[in-house]
Amino acid sequence: MNAYALTDVGRERSMNQDFFFYTLEPVGNLPNLFVVADGMGGHKAGDLASRYTIETLLELIRDSSFEDPVTIISHAIRTVNGKLLEKAAESPDYAGMGTTLVVATIDGQTLRVANVGDSRLYVISDDITQVTRDHSLVEEMVSIGEIDRQEARHHANKNIITKAIGGSKEVEPDVFAVDLFPGDKILLCTDGLTNMVEDARIRRVVRDTDNIEDACRILIDLANDAGGRDNITAMLVSV
Repeated sequence: MNAYALTDVGRERSMNQDFFFYTLEPVGNLPNLFVVADGMGGHKAGDLASRYTIETLLELIRDSSFEDPVTIISHAIRTVNGKLLEKAAESPDYAGMGTTLVVATIDGQTLRVANVGDSRLYVISDDITQVTRDHSLVEEMVSIGEIDRQEARHHANKNIITKAIGGSKEVEPDVFAVDLFPGDKILLCTDGLTNMVEDARIRRVVRDTDNIEDACRILIDLANDAGGRDNITAMLVSV
């Protein structure tokens, strides 16, 4: 197994509010850990929200006495949500700050995933499968048939998320378990990538590029070439 990640400020933002962490080594009772967050908030609040959330999440996972990976991750996410709310109350500059969060660990041949917000995780082989479900207004519109998937890509409200770390007193992540096969690649990313580059193009890059470091660089470049309207983070894990 191998992993690599890159983040980029993009073409239109002055600050990068994305943050990530990955390790192939155990973290507490987890065998490995992959995390991406996309912060939101004025001034430096979004940058603080994503960084604080991931750093605190790591501490919670390291100290967890649970053994089941889903329980470890879900409990840590619920706890870090409350801690971010406490942090936001420390200063008026932090009011309303929050972050998306996608967390994954690979346990044997099983990928376990949890997400809050619209940062995504894909499994890519000959096809590309979005494992996570966006917590966004546009995704809700798609689910009830109000708009189709293509309209969703260009909808004016596509950046409005309905769930975030720090967004409410309690948060419950969506959790998923996926069987992995040799040759699979896992992509964790923020919407700075997925809003700029279509899934089919992402699949081709990841499938046709042997080196995951090169693939991350190409994905970042494609998002910037398409406008780079947001911060861009791409993390690839090869199984």
